[in-house]
Amino acid sequence: MTREITYVEAIAEALDEELSRDDDVILFGEDVEEFGGNFGETEGLYEKHGRDRVRNTPLSEIGIAGMALGAAVGGIRPVAELQFADFAATAGDEVFNQIPKQPYVSGGRLEAPLTIFAPSGAGIGAGAQHSQSVHSWLGNVPGWVVVTATTPYDAKGLFKSAIRDDNPVFFLPHKMLSETKGEVPDEEYTLPLGEAVVEEDGEDVTVVATQLMFHRAKEAAAEVDADVEIVNPRTFAPLDTETIAESVRKTGRLVVVDETVERYGTQGYIANEIVENEFFSFDAPPKTIGVKDVPIPLSPPLEQEVLPSADRIAAGIESLF
Repeated sequence: MTREITYVEAIAEALDEELSRDDDVILFGEDVEEFGGNFGETEGLYEKHGRDRVRNTPLSEIGIAGMALGAAVGGIRPVAELQFADFAATAGDEVFNQIPKQPYVSGGRLEAPLTIFAPSGAGIGAGAQHSQSVHSWLGNVPGWVVVTATTPYDAKGLFKSAIRDDNPVFFLPHKMLSETKGEVPDEEYTLPLGEAVVEEDGEDVTVVATQLMFHRAKEAAAEVDADVEIVNPRTFAPLDTETIAESVRKTGRLVVVDETVERYGTQGYIANEIVENEFFSFDAPPKTIGVKDVPIPLSPPLEQEVLPSADRIAAGIESLF
């Protein structure tokens, strides 16, 4: 049986179920207690599980990340929340130089089974320092598992798997999707990390898109005179190139759209991976679409101008025919 719930409710359910399932799971971050998190993602968890399991922290992202690492190597399974994904930069030494390297530099003696949870993406008029999609930063650092969520079904199943994983995982829901609704099973489930999924079947062109861009790709698919297949990568590190490649072998065309900056963004990496291995499957050069190479503007009209729109995606699809 399934029911329809919001994306943020799915995240809260995942946290609640994992806190209930495993006494080693703890949750901490700024305003996760009575306030319930910036988007309501921790609402009710403090009252149910208590301060030993759900705890506010000082306003120090590097402290939050460092505490997560210490707890993880000490045998606990922490979930640490950063209020915005951009704040990975303020926790930079821990996020880029300590957490993902710890299992490697210890020769495997130290595990770091931690999850950092941080809402990402633009669209709410939060300005340049609170609107970035950072999975391209994180995917460039060996050691991180980098997970995004597109639907409530994704959000719950992937988050639960992230919390259970023995590697450091960065879980990135999208702020603009918080109130979107979708079907989620009543019974417990998880979704595998590192596996993409074909969300929409098609024969003419493959579009790779996740988070908010997946929904815009669906809008674009309805505008064009082509049968569009949409692949949701779900996980950027590791990236499931085989599912994408299998789709391209069928369609012969590829558009990669992502809410990272086009310069050194994930779009180019994904396209390159498929071209290197499937060059003779292509009927046209791949097309990449991303955020224009400027900081995300505060002005709502300018913010939308720099983000990939359904019209830009549709134009990218049409350019391949």
